[in-house]
Amino acid sequence: MSNIISFKPERKYPLVPLRDIVVFPGAFFPLSLGRQSSLAALEEARKENQPLVFITQLDSHLNNPKISDLYSIGTLSRVKQVFQEGKEARILIEGVKRVRILGYAQMKPFIIVRVEEIEEKEERSDKIEALKNNVLNQFKKCVTLGKSISMDALINILSLDNPHHIADLIASNLSLKTNQKQEILESFQTEDKLRKLQLILAHELSILELGKELESKTQQELSKMQKEMVLREQLKTIQKELGIDDEQGEVEEFRRKIKIAKMPSETEEKIMKELNRFAKLSQYNPEASYLRTYLEWIADLPWNKKSKEEVDLKKAEKILNADHYGLSTVKERIIEYLAVNKLVGKIKGPILCFIGPSGTGKTSIGRSIARALSRKFVKVSLGGIRDEAEIRGHRRTYVGALPGRIIQGINNAKTRNPVFMLDEIDKIGVDFRGDPSAALLEALDPEQNKDFSDHYLEVPFDLSDVFFITTGNVFDTIPPALLDRMEIIRFTGYTEEEKLKIARIHLLPKLFKNHGLDRQRVSLTEDVIRKIIRNYTHEAGVRELERELASILRKVAKKVVDGKKGKINLEEKDVHEYLGPEKYIPWAKESKNEIGVATGLAWTQSGGEILAIESTAMPGKGKLILTGQLGEVMKESAQAALSYIRSQARKLAIADKFFSNHDFHIHIPEGAVPKDGPSAGVALATSLISTITKKPVSKDVGMTGEITLRGKVLEIGGVKEKVLAAHRAGLKKIILPENNKKNLLKDVPDEIRKDMKFVYVKSLDGVLKEALQTGRKS
Repeated sequence: MSNIISFKPERKYPLVPLRDIVVFPGAFFPLSLGRQSSLAALEEARKENQPLVFITQLDSHLNNPKISDLYSIGTLSRVKQVFQEGKEARILIEGVKRVRILGYAQMKPFIIVRVEEIEEKEERSDKIEALKNNVLNQFKKCVTLGKSISMDALINILSLDNPHHIADLIASNLSLKTNQKQEILESFQTEDKLRKLQLILAHELSILELGKELESKTQQELSKMQKEMVLREQLKTIQKELGIDDEQGEVEEFRRKIKIAKMPSETEEKIMKELNRFAKLSQYNPEASYLRTYLEWIADLPWNKKSKEEVDLKKAEKILNADHYGLSTVKERIIEYLAVNKLVGKIKGPILCFIGPSGTGKTSIGRSIARALSRKFVKVSLGGIRDEAEIRGHRRTYVGALPGRIIQGINNAKTRNPVFMLDEIDKIGVDFRGDPSAALLEALDPEQNKDFSDHYLEVPFDLSDVFFITTGNVFDTIPPALLDRMEIIRFTGYTEEEKLKIARIHLLPKLFKNHGLDRQRVSLTEDVIRKIIRNYTHEAGVRELERELASILRKVAKKVVDGKKGKINLEEKDVHEYLGPEKYIPWAKESKNEIGVATGLAWTQSGGEILAIESTAMPGKGKLILTGQLGEVMKESAQAALSYIRSQARKLAIADKFFSNHDFHIHIPEGAVPKDGPSAGVALATSLISTITKKPVSKDVGMTGEITLRGKVLEIGGVKEKVLAAHRAGLKKIILPENNKKNLLKDVPDEIRKDMKFVYVKSLDGVLKEALQTGRKS
């Protein structure tokens, strides 16, 4: 007897279409999901704790298949495991039962289908038993002849007794065409399914038997090749006796290069042993090609080649000033570094680490240093590296092994004392392949890098003459042990005036040349550049500014090619025509003094920002509500501010029962932008006190500082960026912690300091005195 088929009532499930994969009931399948609709269906199934329907596409090339593009029979499956890998998900599923699609209930953002579940009740017969045994015998023969089947799957199949399940599992583990597997899946009758599988296995057996026959013939051919190799070796010996040796020239060339390289005696001795071993190997030996590549790397390395260094401080200062505008602190530190290098000859000190936002000139400063020292410049990007072998190289036993990026960079430079920039050091990853940052410790330690060990070379290489520079956007993600070996030089954002001069002096001349234009064909007023800086860029550096200027010049170039005559003069009113609507509207100060609205100052990677911190009180039970996508640290600052206010209620003339009868809501606009950090503490406290006491906050005052439970105002970072943001917004008075006075004098330009009033405070009392108005809302 065959199976008795019955259908359950209609149900709805999320659907995942598959390319060239057929899922069978009772089998486990690893899958990789990359389509957004599939990932959304997976998320929905996990959220609702329900199974998924997996159905194969008729055409595997379709990216967004419809119901008509799918087979009508699929498998209802449970998701057992999920591994998230970037924008993809790897999952392990278990097939449960067959289902038939009746129609769809939803198409976006993922497909939900209406299905009926197919229930199969098994019945036995002698014919089915005979077919089952025949199929199992054929399957065992396939495995014996070399068919690749996992041990777990084999044991599972041989341990089953249910013919229906045996057929499904065998079909799922065979390398069949998609339509063949689908045909088995759509066979509900056990007898019919076993007959189809019997024919497929018979075909597989004939192919495997033919393969065994071909393998036997190949073995005979290999024996013939081995015989030829022996004869060639004999021929090689005869040629040696006659003085004809083709390979000897290669060995002698290696020997000559190794002598010229003037490597350390211990290293040369070891390499010579490797060379002698290479000379004895047959050219047909696979190890000979590995050794040849190794000897080429060793012989080509600049063991004793150095660029002739010229440490001329005036020349270096001139180059740095010519290549970069501003960055005075950075340039000063580099000149000091070069001065010590000139006196001592070699510096065994910290490695320079340039930390700052993108587009502030970190990489180009490195190139300028190399030019000032007359050294070669090498740049290696470490962003996203997760394998330690990228730094230290691979062991020679691996196929395709190569030295690490440091040795490769030295080899490309052809000198042992280049300026070597390790870019994006803050973005190194760590996983099961090792910790690349740990491999950098030896290279960047002046006490150790004299004998740097690369796994591929297997001999020490001296890196003590290399001028290492590292760069990154933030130092929080750099491991402490690595950070300890480096001296941090911070690259702060540029002011508007600095960006204007950089555009005039550096960017426009380069862009004019790149776009085939000059100042005789086009002119941009300062107002145009200021407009772009304020309304079309939002960055600490000048990379976005350069892109916007390039966009304008491309449109100008098109007009010139189209026959535009005369000089094209661009003015502020023309920017909208060339760049479209304004992308950024600078945050301006409040138009009037408001109760419960305090102006805070924040630091971001693209520069300073203004935060309008709003608070209100409402009838309640003392609950604090925080909105605006605030981070944990900022939330804690708000809690600390409220606790301080409650502890000082009498001093602030607040009624005892006010807090128990009111809820407080603090909101920071632009809720889509994450915000965090402790420096908004004083602004949060001022906003709350203004709300409770009904005293307005001055619209011209900006403030920053961390607050303690005792009302003390602590030092914060990013003073320059915050002050520049306040200046752009039109604020006239800035409240800073007392301990940040040193930063103001050092970092903030004179023209900004003269244009604003700065007040330094030690406690919140000083903040309230300067920020709150004595009268009512104006």
